[in-house]
Amino acid sequence: MKPYKYIISGGGTGGHIYPAIAIANKIKAHDPAATIVFVGGIGKMEMKKVPQAGYPIHGLWIAGIQRKKIMANILFPFQLFVSFFQAFFLWVRYRPDLLIGTGGFASGPVLFVGSLLGSKTFLQEQNSFPGITNKLLSKRANGIAVAYPKMEKYFPKTHVHLTGNPVRETLLDVAKYRKEAYPLFGLDPKKKTLAVLGGSLGAREINRLIANHLELFNKMEMQLVWQCGEIYINDTKKYASEHVKVVPYIKAMESLYAVADVIISRAGAASISELCIVGKPVILIPSPNVAENHQFHNANALAERGAAILLEEYELENHFDGVFTSLIQSEKQQQNLAKNIQKLALPNATKDIVHQLNHLVNGG
Repeated sequence: MKPYKYIISGGGTGGHIYPAIAIANKIKAHDPAATIVFVGGIGKMEMKKVPQAGYPIHGLWIAGIQRKKIMANILFPFQLFVSFFQAFFLWVRYRPDLLIGTGGFASGPVLFVGSLLGSKTFLQEQNSFPGITNKLLSKRANGIAVAYPKMEKYFPKTHVHLTGNPVRETLLDVAKYRKEAYPLFGLDPKKKTLAVLGGSLGAREINRLIANHLELFNKMEMQLVWQCGEIYINDTKKYASEHVKVVPYIKAMESLYAVADVIISRAGAASISELCIVGKPVILIPSPNVAENHQFHNANALAERGAAILLEEYELENHFDGVFTSLIQSEKQQQNLAKNIQKLALPNATKDIVHQLNHLVNGG
């Protein structure tokens, strides 16, 4: 069997990057001779994270449409035009057997050009409400992996496979990291731990919320691990103390999940998939500044099943105190949330996706 060649495109946020890396790792485990090349956006976080994972990456001159800064879109048509040419030359250079898109604007030119030139394409849609890029690409895709049921209303039914979202292998059994996690973060094993996750880029409103409620957390004798985001660390590190650990980014997520008793998180698709697997009570605060408001749809899909508490940003000032206090004071509510969210876990997602990829490259 000849070694197959893959181009994987996904980026902009960790929610697109880490599923792409997880898929690449599983492909390599199945076929060590496979050639895997990534394509991302110049200046985006994938240009650092992918090489750190051991894969080469090429950058396209592409950026998303700015909904709040209209004048920032002046170059968009030219960037899109250039990125199509860049994608064409990358295809000529590698002539991939399969192109895989996990979301992000760079995946648009790469998969569209590849499909025109005869390569098979595969989409991995993480959200319950897909973005415009994947909706357009789905019309030419050979397969589409989704994380939520009833996605046939957005994509061609015959190409949809319910797999779940790929997650890091270390998250499949976080309990084994619990003992080492306490000294890693400098935590007290006798105290309840609140994990605050603002997504890979951080979240200003969540940081503001936590800063304004440190006294409440202290009264409840809770300790915090607060992931504030690299761009907010200078404004947030002043709140650090013996029981408040402020960090810009957390690499050892398995350790944090192991010690977390309650989690406050954004509602990106990758984060939700991880939260379902680790099975902890969670308050989801979706970002309102994302395409198609997809984080709200992700969070609402869990809240409707009693698997998470959903609070939108505009509700935080009036409702957070009561919601959080009630949750901490009710062991039953915590147990129910943990049980219900774990029911939604799809731990074999990466394996199932690579099975679909193998089927396509072998003539399926």
